Amino acid sequence: MAEQIVVAGALIAGSELLVAQRNRPPDLAGLWELPGGKVVAGESEAAALTRELQEELGIDVAVGARIGADIALTATTVLRAYLVTHTGGELRPIDHRALRWVGVGELDGLPWVPADRAWLGALGQALRNGSR
Repeated sequence: MAEQIVVAGALIAGSELLVAQRNRPPDLAGLWELPGGKVVAGESEAAALTRELQEELGIDVAVGARIGADIALTATTVLRAYLVTHTGGELRPIDHRALRWVGVGELDGLPWVPADRAWLGALGQALRNGSR
């Protein structure tokens, strides 16, 4: 079982998904991802994702259903994605180079962080279904 869980948020508005361009580390800088971060000891995954999106994007969110499968980053670290709904705050790239809204037709063409690419099918389905 994973010792470290990393959570990511899929914020969908209408038919578009919010993606964030990484600043660091150097090998991932410039690539696109779903924003999020590490769950700390004693914190639920939903609480961690809420905290991380407030820190990284300046927004409040409600965490919804899991989306896609778990992705093993290392032998002890797993990445999980959740649908999130924007509930307050002004969206801004606090911890990223840029933010961008993309439609289903743009997903495959983005230079994704390798791990997040595994969710493209699930994200495309959520966008086609108009999930929020």
